Amino acid sequence: MKTTVAAIKMPPVMTTGNERGEGSSNSWYSIRAAVNNTAEVRIYDEIGGWGISARWFAEELAALGQINRINLHIHSPGGAVLDGIAIYNLLKNHPAQKTVYIDGMACSMASAIAMVGNPIIMPENAMMMIHKPRGVAGGEAEDIREYADLLDKIESVIIPIYTEKTGKTPEDIAAMLAKETWMSGAECVSEGFADKLIQPVKAMACIHSKRVEEFEHMPQSIKGMIIAPQGNAGAQPQPQAKAPESQIQSQAQSPAVDENAIRARLQEEQRNRITGIQNVFSLSGDRYASLMAECIADVDCSLEMAKDRLLAEMAKGITPTNQLNGPQNRAEFHAGMYTGNGNITGDAVRAAVMARAGYEEAQKDNPYNCMTLRELARISLVARGTGVSSMNAMQMIGMAFTHSTSDFGNILLDVANKSILQGWQEAPETFDAWTKKGQLSDFRIAHRVGMGGFSSLRQVREGAEYKYVTTGDKQATIALATYGELFSITRQAIINDDMNMLTDVPMKLGRAAKATIADLVYDVLISNQKLSSDNVALFDKTKHANVLEKAVMDVASLDKARQLMRMQKEGDRHLNIRPAFVLVPTALESVSNQVIKSVSVKGADINAGIINPVKDFATVIAEPRLDDASQSTFYLTAAKGSDTVEVAYLNGVDEPYIDQQEGFTVDGVTTKVRIDAGVAPVDYRGMVKCTV
Repeated sequence: MKTTVAAIKMPPVMTTGNERGEGSSNSWYSIRAAVNNTAEVRIYDEIGGWGISARWFAEELAALGQINRINLHIHSPGGAVLDGIAIYNLLKNHPAQKTVYIDGMACSMASAIAMVGNPIIMPENAMMMIHKPRGVAGGEAEDIREYADLLDKIESVIIPIYTEKTGKTPEDIAAMLAKETWMSGAECVSEGFADKLIQPVKAMACIHSKRVEEFEHMPQSIKGMIIAPQGNAGAQPQPQAKAPESQIQSQAQSPAVDENAIRARLQEEQRNRITGIQNVFSLSGDRYASLMAECIADVDCSLEMAKDRLLAEMAKGITPTNQLNGPQNRAEFHAGMYTGNGNITGDAVRAAVMARAGYEEAQKDNPYNCMTLRELARISLVARGTGVSSMNAMQMIGMAFTHSTSDFGNILLDVANKSILQGWQEAPETFDAWTKKGQLSDFRIAHRVGMGGFSSLRQVREGAEYKYVTTGDKQATIALATYGELFSITRQAIINDDMNMLTDVPMKLGRAAKATIADLVYDVLISNQKLSSDNVALFDKTKHANVLEKAVMDVASLDKARQLMRMQKEGDRHLNIRPAFVLVPTALESVSNQVIKSVSVKGADINAGIINPVKDFATVIAEPRLDDASQSTFYLTAAKGSDTVEVAYLNGVDEPYIDQQEGFTVDGVTTKVRIDAGVAPVDYRGMVKCTV
C-alpha cells in the first residue's frame, strides 16, 4: 500500500499525551448499535488518523455484545497498514453477516477492509483503488534492505485478501497493485471487487487527509468531489478593468468568505441527514437496507423524502380496504386500534419486555417483540427525540437509564418488581399458614394485649354507666426492622441482552425476603424466646403449662397436648383454645399424617369400632427448619389469626419493596430490595411444645 507502516505513518493531528484524542470530536470511524442486533459502522477519512488506533475500534465493536449483522460504510483514502490488517481480521472473523457500502472511495488499505463484505455495494461513480505498499525509510543500506523486505511481506499478506474475494490469481492482483489500479463502481462489479451497483451519488464528504495528494493516478472526477477547494490558488489571473477607487475601498471592507465554516456546516447537515434517515429505517429492521443505502447516497434526498420513499415501499403489495361491514372485519379493525396515554412507543416497549419475561402475553402486532434490551433502550431514546447516532453502546444505554424523559429505566424497574413479587408469592414457606398477620405504622415499639386481655364483661344494670376497661401493664411488645439487599442491573447486562438480571435474580431475592421472615418466625419456636409480657420463656412447663415431655407422635401424646391447650385460663376463666395446626419436622411428616388422618387407632382391629379421637383435629405443617433443631420435637398451635406469633408489616404492606438509583460505583442501575417487618411471640396459651 502507499500508506506507510505504523512507524512512518502520518503523524497524529492531536496533541501529545492523548492517545485516543480525548477532547476532540475527530475520529476516522464511528460504531453504533441499531435494531435487530445490527451494528452501523463507518470508516471515513484516514485509518489511524488523529492518533486513534484499531484497538479502540475493536473495543467499541466488542462492547456491542452479540451482533448478527454489520453494515460497514467506507469513504477513506486508506491509512495505517497494520491497523487496517487488524480491522480486516477482526471483521473477517466476526460471526455477523457483513454488508459493505462504498459511499465514495475505498483506496489503499480501505479497499482491503472492504473485502470482508458479502455483498459489497457501490454507487456507479464511487471509486476503489489498490496499489503496492510504499513508504519512506532512512538509515544505512542494511536498514533500507530490511524495510524493502517488510514491504514485500506486507504485499504478500494483502494479495490473498483480494484473491479470496475476486477469484483472481495472485499474479493478476500483483499486476494491478503494481500500476495503482483505479476502478469505478461498474468496473469493481465486473472485476469481482464488488457485488451490486446502485445509482451514482451527487456529492461526497470531503477527505481531510493529505494522503490523497500522494495518489498519482486519481481520476479528476472523484478528486473534485472529495478535496475541498483551496480558494483561487492555482487559477490563472484574468485581465480586468480598473475599478473605481470607492469600489475598491468597499470591496476591501467586505468580510472574507469563510470557506471552512461553510464546508463544516454542510458536512454537519449531511451527518444529521444520514443519522435521521438511519433512525427512520431502524424501525423496519433490515428489510429495506438497499433503499436506505440509496437514500443516504442521494444527497438531495431529505429526511421527509426518505420517509415517503420508505412508506411507499412498505405499501407495495397491500390492498387498501374500507369494508368494515360484518362482525369479523369490525373485530379485526378494532383489534388494530390503540388507546392509551399517548406514550405508544413506551407502552409497546413495556409490553415487549413483559412478554419476554413471561409476565404478559405477547401482542402479535407489537413491532418490538423480537428486539433485544439494547435495541429497546435505543428505541426509548429515539422516540423521545434524543439523538444516539454518535454514542457507543455503553453511552447510549447509560443515557437510556438516566434521561429524564426515557421510559427505559422505569420499564426495567417494573419487570424486576414483578419478578421479586413472583418470587415472594411462590416461595415455599409455611409460616403464613398459621401465624397472625399484623400492621404497624412506624418503627416504634408497639404493645399487644394477648388472648387473656379481658377475662369477662361486667354487668351493666338499668340506668348505670358503662365503665372503661384497663388492659394491664403486662403486654407483649413488637417492633419493625428493615431487611434488604442491593443488586445491579448493569449496562453490560443490557448489551448482552441478559434477561436473567431482570427475572431470575430479582425472583430469587423475592424468595430470600420471604425466607428471612420465615427464619425469624421459626427462631421464636426453636430458640424458645422470652415473652416480653412476663420475661418468661415462651414454652415453660411450670409457669406457662405448655410443654409436654416424653411425647411421641401418637394418639396419646396428641390428645394430652390438646388437653394442655384446652385447659389454658385467663385468671379463673377458661379460654377454650382448640389446636388448629401441628408443626412437625419433615422427619415426622408421614407418621403425623398417618396418625391424624387415620380412621382408627394404630394396632386396633378396624372392625372393633375403635375410632381415632384425634382424626383431622388439626392440619399438619412440615417445616425443615425444625429438623435442624430436633427431628422429634413438634408443636401444636391455635388457628391462624390467634395470638400466637405475630408477623407485622409496615402499613400492612406484606410484600418486598424495590427502589432504583443510577449507580456511581457500577455502570448501571443499583436496585434495592427491602421489606419492613417485625416478628414476636404474643401469647403462650395458643401454643404447646411436645418433646421427647
